[in-house]
Amino acid sequence: MRPPADPALSDPERLLALSYAPSDRHDALATLWRLDERLGAIVAAANEPAIGAMRLIWWRDALIALDEPGALVPAEPLLDDIATRLLPAGLPGRSIAELEEGWAALLEAETPGEAEILAHGEERGGPLFAMSAALLGAMPEDVGRAGEGWALADLGHRLRDPEARAFARIEAMKRLTDVAIGRWPAPLRPLGLLTVLARGDAALPADRQRRQGSPKRLFRALAYRLMGR
Repeated sequence: MRPPADPALSDPERLLALSYAPSDRHDALATLWRLDERLGAIVAAANEPAIGAMRLIWWRDALIALDEPGALVPAEPLLDDIATRLLPAGLPGRSIAELEEGWAALLEAETPGEAEILAHGEERGGPLFAMSAALLGAMPEDVGRAGEGWALADLGHRLRDPEARAFARIEAMKRLTDVAIGRWPAPLRPLGLLTVLARGDAALPADRQRRQGSPKRLFRALAYRLMGR
């Protein structure tokens, strides 16, 4: 028997969101989110954009190769978890590899501009939430828009340039405002929680940073768990 997946998530709020997932979906969801964090860590550490892009391409190619019959999985524990937890759950490697494009968009310019920021939201957040929803067994029509908004709100607290942060947060709020998480089925509570917290992040002025793990945010998370909105 394989040991349970180690979430190994650096984001404490995504770790909290995992606790909202049905127990039989927890490990697969954790694996998908671990991949997203791994790609993000590559971009954050990329002092040379070309080197960062090459590392992202390695992951993209390795993920696509998982779809080939009899493919040999490189000696990378996370890739092995993807092969054994996500592919059997119905997510092909070529679909998972789409996340690479969203992160690669941030390496296309020294300072990400509006086009790169929007591409990140569309190509990271949209697919990530859609695949997460597929793993959780439901696919509301607005889940992709919620994912875009979540990724843009997240980016709005990562970027150094104040104008870029403000743009990302404004665009995030445009996508998050009308997402009807109150109508989402209960298995999607992990994504609903991230959407709720992202709305708060998007509403903050560009000169203020979110405080993950603060009592106010934890209270909001508890309220959502109890009421579903």
